[in-house]
Amino acid sequence: MPVAFVRLRLTESYLIKMTKFSFLTLFSLMISLYGHRLTYSPEEFLVGQSKCFLLDANSSPKDKPWVWYAPTLPMIPGPSHTWYIDKLIEEGISFAGCDQGEVRGSPASIQRFTEFYNEMVKRGYSKKPALLGQSRGGLMMLSWAVRNPNKVGAFAGIYPVQNLRSWPIKRNLSATLHDFEMDEKTFFQMIDEHNPINHLAGMAKAQVPVFILHGDSDKVVPFEENTRVVQEKYQELGGKVEVEIAPGAGHQVIDTFFKSKNLIEFLIKHA
Repeated sequence: MPVAFVRLRLTESYLIKMTKFSFLTLFSLMISLYGHRLTYSPEEFLVGQSKCFLLDANSSPKDKPWVWYAPTLPMIPGPSHTWYIDKLIEEGISFAGCDQGEVRGSPASIQRFTEFYNEMVKRGYSKKPALLGQSRGGLMMLSWAVRNPNKVGAFAGIYPVQNLRSWPIKRNLSATLHDFEMDEKTFFQMIDEHNPINHLAGMAKAQVPVFILHGDSDKVVPFEENTRVVQEKYQELGGKVEVEIAPGAGHQVIDTFFKSKNLIEFLIKHA
C-alpha cells in the first residue's frame, strides 16, 4: 500500500504572518514538520549524532529486505522519489538512510555509515541491502561499498558521483577537504588511496551487481568521468555492471531517472 503523503501548504495569509520571523526560524519550523523533508511519515532515530530515517515495509522479525539510500539531507529524499518508494513498499522492501551531512567518503564518514548499517541489522534488516546513490550520494554509497563488499546486495546509481577526481574536487573541493579533515596538499597526495574507483576489486570478487542510470549530457557529474570509468574498470575485474544511458539528459529530475522500470526491477530483485 502506498504510504500517505503529508504536504505543508503555505497560504498567502500565512506567509504574511510569517514575515515577522527570520528565514532561519521558518526553515527550522519546516524541518521540524518534515523531518528530512520527506513527503512520508518515516520512523526517525539517531545513530550517534546522525539523524536516520526508516520506512518499514515488512513485519518479519529478521532478514527484512531494504534499500539504503543516499544522500539523506534536509531536502533529500523528497517528492521525486515517490514512485520508487511506493513500488518498494508494495513489494515489502523497506527504505532507509542516514544523514551524515555533506560527506565525500572519508574514513570517518564510512565508519559512521557502518554504525548505521549495524543498527539496521540489529533491528532485523538484511545484512546485504541494495545501495542506491543519487548524485553525490553515489560517492557516499560506493565509498562504503568498496570497503564492505560482503555486506552489499547490489549497488545502483542515479547520475552518481563515483570518482573523487571529478565533481568533488572540480566543483566542491572545500566540503571534500572538510570531510577528509586534510589540507589541499595532503589530500591530493592521498586522493588515489581514498578514491573508490581504485578499489572495486572486492565488489567484483563478491559478485555485487551494479546498475547505473546516467545522462550523456550531464555537466555537473560528467558521465565519462564517473559512470564510464566504473563501467570499464568493473568489467575488467569481471564484475557485472549494467549502464543505462539517457541521451541528451543532464543532471535533472525527470521521469527517465525517477520512474525507471529497469532500475526498480533491479532494486526489487537484489534488495
